[in-house]
Amino acid sequence: MLRIKVIYIVTMTANMLIVVLVVADQHLHTPMYFFLGNLSCLEICYTSTILPRMLASFLTGDKTISVTGCIVQFYWFGVLVTVECYLLALMSYDRYLAICKPLHYAALMNGRFCMHLAAGSWLSSFIVLTILIYLVSQLVFCGPNEIDHFFCDFTPMIKLSCSDTNLVTLVTLIFSSVDIVSPFILTLTSYVYIISTILRIPSATGRQKAFSTCSSHLIVVTIFYGTLMIVYILPNTSSLKALNKIFSVLYTVLTPLINPLIYSLRNKDVKEALRRALRKGRVFREGD
Repeated sequence: MLRIKVIYIVTMTANMLIVVLVVADQHLHTPMYFFLGNLSCLEICYTSTILPRMLASFLTGDKTISVTGCIVQFYWFGVLVTVECYLLALMSYDRYLAICKPLHYAALMNGRFCMHLAAGSWLSSFIVLTILIYLVSQLVFCGPNEIDHFFCDFTPMIKLSCSDTNLVTLVTLIFSSVDIVSPFILTLTSYVYIISTILRIPSATGRQKAFSTCSSHLIVVTIFYGTLMIVYILPNTSSLKALNKIFSVLYTVLTPLINPLIYSLRNKDVKEALRRALRKGRVFREGD
């Protein structure tokens, strides 16, 4: 229980710090950090969707959840996972333009366009999950009442229904193909072009400098999609259930924790912004 409290507090603090730095420091008012700020806001909501409920269960010993509560948790979880897929794709596209099309970057990735991309990511995710949740809410849950998971994910929840789940399963498959697979393909394609462009840079210093601008994002993408694929592509057999839960913890609990750490420890601009914020805080204290 103490570990969960610590993880929750550190995750919230680290992501809030990223958001504050992006908003307050003018040096971070660029498309890449605008999307990073969105990602950190998402991670705050993501963590708050799952960990508080887990903490409450440990504190009170009450592990029950209503059908409505379970559907609401799945709704927010689904929205946030979908938005994260879009945001990671947008961040990879941003890096593609910066490295592969540097002369067109400023014209293409202007502030208004970035706002439209971010708003579209959130809006489309809300629409898709609203449709899906409507279909889930029409199901009848009269069978077993124990979810074999630590949160209300789609497959464990659907298994409890005694209705015909073919339609909702088909719709989920279609939406997943559009909202998860498509952003992944865009992300993968962007990095194929990015890496090929970096390898053509003649100097080692130039290659290192170009790669350093996207290395943090590449690590985050690898961890997120790697665990997501293991969870949802591996066959859902009894022998793999424990492994499935472990990797679910990785992308639902640990990913929001390590993302801000990766961006702050490996990103020169974020570290400089943090130093400037600390210097300002020191000056204010000395002035008092």
